[in-house]
Amino acid sequence: MTSENQVDSLRSALALLRQHPGQLEDTNVPVRPHAELAGVYRHIGAGGTVARPTTEGPALLFHSVEGHPDSSVLIGLLASRERVGLLLGCAPSKLGKKLFSSVDNPIPPVLVDGPAACQEVVHRASDPDFDLHTLLPAPTNTPDDAGPYITLGMCYATHPDTGVHDVTIHRLCIQGKDELSIFFTPGARHIGAMAERAEELGQTLPISVSIGVDPAIEIGACFEAPTTPLGYDELSVAGALRGKPVELVSCLTVDQRAIANAEYVIEGEVIPHVRVQEDQNSHTGYAMPEFPGYTGPASDQCWKIKVTAVTTRRHPIMQTCIGPSEEHVSMAGIPTEASIWGMIDKAMPGRLHNVYCPSFGGGKFAAILQFEKKTASDEGRQRQAALLAFSAFSELKHVFLVDPDVDCFDISDVMWAMTTRFQSDVDVISIPDVRCHPLDPSNDPQYSSHLSAHGMACKTIFDCTVPFDQKDRFRRSRFMDVDPEHWVPSTREERTES
Repeated sequence: MTSENQVDSLRSALALLRQHPGQLEDTNVPVRPHAELAGVYRHIGAGGTVARPTTEGPALLFHSVEGHPDSSVLIGLLASRERVGLLLGCAPSKLGKKLFSSVDNPIPPVLVDGPAACQEVVHRASDPDFDLHTLLPAPTNTPDDAGPYITLGMCYATHPDTGVHDVTIHRLCIQGKDELSIFFTPGARHIGAMAERAEELGQTLPISVSIGVDPAIEIGACFEAPTTPLGYDELSVAGALRGKPVELVSCLTVDQRAIANAEYVIEGEVIPHVRVQEDQNSHTGYAMPEFPGYTGPASDQCWKIKVTAVTTRRHPIMQTCIGPSEEHVSMAGIPTEASIWGMIDKAMPGRLHNVYCPSFGGGKFAAILQFEKKTASDEGRQRQAALLAFSAFSELKHVFLVDPDVDCFDISDVMWAMTTRFQSDVDVISIPDVRCHPLDPSNDPQYSSHLSAHGMACKTIFDCTVPFDQKDRFRRSRFMDVDPEHWVPSTREERTES
């Protein structure tokens, strides 16, 4: 599966999608960014762990956003695994393997001379009418949100000691005309470590936030340790995916770089020794909808970014996502699949056929491993593979193991295996009181007294594989293998894209 056009920016991605019916819809009907925009997309294409009714559908481009006559807002670009495959030129079932190959064969970003496309229009914080609320059509996803959020900002910073760069996605809330709050999950993201070190040195941390970029950058930015340790610039993954380096440009007001063809770039500094109450303007007690399907609590430990400038392309496109949507599943889940694939395949070559981090886990909490026992001595290795998956990605809570004749991407097929190849008294392996993720409300001593602290979980392996010595008892009904295209020509494209 290859894309007809070379995708290397948000606009080229949209041009490609326009060639494929059902992948992108435009609307000129006026929409309010406060809750209404996300409310519309909840029905059109959010999917994921969003409360029903919802569905998986096309990306949606709003051209008439209240209060922002010169801007458009795009939502749901990656809210479909099929669409991600189209944008990355890869069969959806092979995305995890492709991403891991890109990690192993990085192409570092390059610095180009400015001004770049992202700097066609310049707004400096010193301008008398500078106001982030009017410059950025950032949506408020629900009426409970702390405020307008930038959900797909590629935050780029440099370690003050080593000079290494990193790009990650953080939740950013507009707090004032030139202030953002940024939330760093403690110990989980490299830019958070950079900010902590700068604070120890009594320094600000120059940062850029690039919005509206090549989808390969958005996917690559979601890799985490141990696959991409501190010092590995995840923009190199995007370079490998495209076969050419990501282009960066020097910022205009801070000593930092930004993605040269972004739609928006926010320039600023993370301020040391200052913490921000996330809902200081709304006082709702909540932050924003998060990937598990619940609205997270507002934090009183957000850091402050003092914004020095906003640069944009002409008629810029703000890109956003809904936290619990299928878009998060794609961005978090596919890099997780790649990390798990790499670790297990190195330890047990040829045994793992595929891995899928499904929608019901938000791309983080669950993984389905398609594992082959080739010899009698492989019995038990499937459970070892599950343990490796837990070590590759600490936020995993549940791992499901299935045989190669079960489609790990088809949840009905996985549940069939769990129904006919699983007995809970022998096939459940529990690992109690292990650090997991604080956004799962069941990961708390209030839910289970066996958990020692909030964010701890009982991690579980569900072994739905057939014992090696009983394979003959579990053969699926064998049908004649034919090419249906002879009878139904329209099946050709479907079979090619899978």
